Amino acid sequence: MPNAFNFAASPFDCLTAEEQALVRAGVDIAYYPEGAAVLEVGQAPEHLFVIIKGHVTQHDGEELLASYGPDDTFDGRALVAGRSSSRFVVAEELVAYQLARATVQELIARNATFGALLFADLGHKLATLAQRAEAHEGQALLLARVDQAWLRPAHWVDAGTDIVSVARLFQQQRTTSVLVTGLAGAADGLGIFTANSLQLAILDGRPLDQLPVGAFASHPVVTVRADATIGDAMALLLRARVHRLVVLDGQGAVLGLLRALDLFGFVANRSHLVALQIEQAQDVDALAQAAGQITELLATLQRGGMRIALMAQLVQQLNARLFERAWAMLAPADLLANSCLFVMGSEGRGEQLLKTDQDNGLLLRDGYAPPADLQTICERFSEVLARFGYPECPGGIMLRNPAWRGSETEWSARVQGWLLRPEGEALMHLAIFLDAHAVAGDARLLAGVRRRMDALAAGGDALMARFARAIDAFGGPAQWWERLLGLGAAAPVNLKKAGIFPIVHGVRSLALARGVAATGTAERIAALTADGMLDAALAQELLQSLHLLMQLRLQAGLHQQQLQRPVTGEVDPARLTSLERDLLKDTLAVVKRFKALLHQRLHLDVA
Repeated sequence: MPNAFNFAASPFDCLTAEEQALVRAGVDIAYYPEGAAVLEVGQAPEHLFVIIKGHVTQHDGEELLASYGPDDTFDGRALVAGRSSSRFVVAEELVAYQLARATVQELIARNATFGALLFADLGHKLATLAQRAEAHEGQALLLARVDQAWLRPAHWVDAGTDIVSVARLFQQQRTTSVLVTGLAGAADGLGIFTANSLQLAILDGRPLDQLPVGAFASHPVVTVRADATIGDAMALLLRARVHRLVVLDGQGAVLGLLRALDLFGFVANRSHLVALQIEQAQDVDALAQAAGQITELLATLQRGGMRIALMAQLVQQLNARLFERAWAMLAPADLLANSCLFVMGSEGRGEQLLKTDQDNGLLLRDGYAPPADLQTICERFSEVLARFGYPECPGGIMLRNPAWRGSETEWSARVQGWLLRPEGEALMHLAIFLDAHAVAGDARLLAGVRRRMDALAAGGDALMARFARAIDAFGGPAQWWERLLGLGAAAPVNLKKAGIFPIVHGVRSLALARGVAATGTAERIAALTADGMLDAALAQELLQSLHLLMQLRLQAGLHQQQLQRPVTGEVDPARLTSLERDLLKDTLAVVKRFKALLHQRLHLDVA
């Protein structure tokens, strides 16, 4: 057995040193020419194959099911089942390790994780991965840089400033500390005055408007460099027995203050710090800073292994509050009270991670006369969102476009038109609107339009079939398998087209047919399962598949951002691990089964 066996590839990366020795003792190398059949349908396999060089394709009759390349493993399920359900053919001459069946069985008995990753279904594989990732989450956060935490702005006063003026500054700036300059007795002339210092000043008994802040400022100030780790900062706080650190850049300039509560909150749940920053923002500039933190938060949570569903939920909540605060800064009070601002698409479903095109609209109460400068207000809102990092929609689906504003009556008529003619642009607009989620104003206005739409859609079988047929717009899973790890250079795979859209739109179609009010795919799947429209096992696989695709898309997008390239939504197969390719193949198989169900359930082939 050569020492070159790649124990870093899944599922062998979970083996102990003793288990790795078993592999070395039980493996041989085999060669198969192009066109040879490695396994036939019904054949009892004697080995687990691990590809060193070449490609193998998996077939069900004439249909291509999957393809395998270097470091990929096949066919663990056939080995456990005792027979192969597919035909495996060499597409490019093959050199592979053959691991004896008895050795595989012993490894499964010894190592439950190995067995789960080798032959379990998609759900068990993902559960196993989640358990492994959770162990690294806390460590990843502690290794983050100090300037990735939320730094509160530094406010400065001279040592001679009276206490009343400082208290007034506390109230105006919503802060509990100021840095004091010109402090006698401090080597660098710098001190800090906090809410605790204010208590001491009050207890002093002298008139506060005659007391200089320098008399109660603490020194020396405890500082930390911005490039230090969160773990280092936590240790410094405990060692110095202080509640805040002054953060310095590489040249020694003050960047801001890091409070102990904010630091511990960063480790426990960093999202609440961004939420606090949004709540305390006094202007659009401050909101823009908070918006920038959302992407940094995602990158940190992704490195830490947080579940994608929770990340998406956090982002939806933060974005909704960000949009609400921005709208409140721009729109007059009467417009806020008589309208509903809503978001659509992935943002409306709560499935957006990295910032994508704006998809939003405005619904006005019937009988309300909007301000004369409504167009200017809406254009300003679209510009502000663009500044936050949300590009303007190329199709104009946003507030600045009058076609995406209107009264309750106008919106009801608009949606009715889309329902009656669900083709081309109308179909796209209907699909986008179905995911509408209120973020500001009176949400009852949107709910009323939605109820009227559901009443119109009820019982329209032909309409539902036309609407659902969009799941076939981007081809079948086999096409994407060929691109995932095809022969020769693998082309990028668009995860939205390959899997996310068929799942999302298929579930959306069933939800519309059954009058499900939920906008999120997970909530729709739960409602459809409770209604009997979806089998519980398939429902679970659909949700797991969606989350895996979202995870891979986020991973690819963050990498593209790191390289300062446009985020395309495509994944480079060369960057996927063997386990990720295996999981993606499982996911595409789920998509295939779901599309077949939709064709049968909604009669798509005869629509």
